[in-house]
Amino acid sequence: MNAFKGRPDRPGYPSGPSFKGDLYYDEPLASHTSWRVGGPAQRFYQPADRDDMVAFLGALPEHEPLFWLGLGTNLLVRDGGLPGTVICTLGRLKRMHRIDDLHIYVETGVPCARVARFCADQGLAGAEFLAGIPGTLGGALAMNAGAFGGETWRLVSEVETITRTGDAKLRKASQFTIGYRSVRGAAGEYFISAVLRLQPGEASVSRAKISLLLARRAATQPTHVPNCGSVFRNPQDDHAARLIEACGLKGHRIGAACVSEKHANFILNAGGATALDIETLIDYVRAEVETRQGVRLHPEVHIVGEKHSPWKVD
Repeated sequence: MNAFKGRPDRPGYPSGPSFKGDLYYDEPLASHTSWRVGGPAQRFYQPADRDDMVAFLGALPEHEPLFWLGLGTNLLVRDGGLPGTVICTLGRLKRMHRIDDLHIYVETGVPCARVARFCADQGLAGAEFLAGIPGTLGGALAMNAGAFGGETWRLVSEVETITRTGDAKLRKASQFTIGYRSVRGAAGEYFISAVLRLQPGEASVSRAKISLLLARRAATQPTHVPNCGSVFRNPQDDHAARLIEACGLKGHRIGAACVSEKHANFILNAGGATALDIETLIDYVRAEVETRQGVRLHPEVHIVGEKHSPWKVD
């Protein structure tokens, strides 16, 4: 391994020169999430590349808990952290190239904004909306992320997945059931790359569209304060932000967590917030909207981890 931190690991865990990535123990996840909160990962692995990740997964203990992390948006890690192993793909699964006239290959650690710019530079249209998704392609695939009327899986031709034991598989988009912010299919498999189908376009037109979309995002969302993106899914024929604002909750605080004054469906870390502050505020907003508006909001953000660390040094 190239890096070690923290305590010794338990017997049977992968180690040695056969792995090229970086392994850390008790790695603070606040450094890897857009909310800047969250307890430590018991083990945190950054694979050197796709092949290294396949080898590492194949050597993990059978019952090791596993969690995948990209840019850490759309994610709340509780203050007790995550037991088991976190695999961080950001900057590691980073290959991207054009296959033919209309298709590109992208690994899932590539940020969506970079995918949008690459397609524009290649004279391919249809991916401009990805510039408004603050996460990696892996996260966008997992939840069918969308922005500005576009949705990730409308572009997907096929994906490569990997199992818990390191077996890679190619799957067509038709093998998945896709909905609003939901993807079902291939249980127990994780996305590691995708082939996206675009349309012929002009680079200058696509670049201009990306600039316009990013300006619109900056004008309507609190992009310069730590947040996770949209907290709640939009109810059918309505908007979560409208319902929250109608309850007078803009600016409402619990600890250092605050409902944004700029966009009510964003919760901010106003400085020194804990994951508990944020989760408590999420629960409070849901309860208020249900009581006052008769609508039960469903979180878009994934809440994971433990409120108190469950592991001990062996």
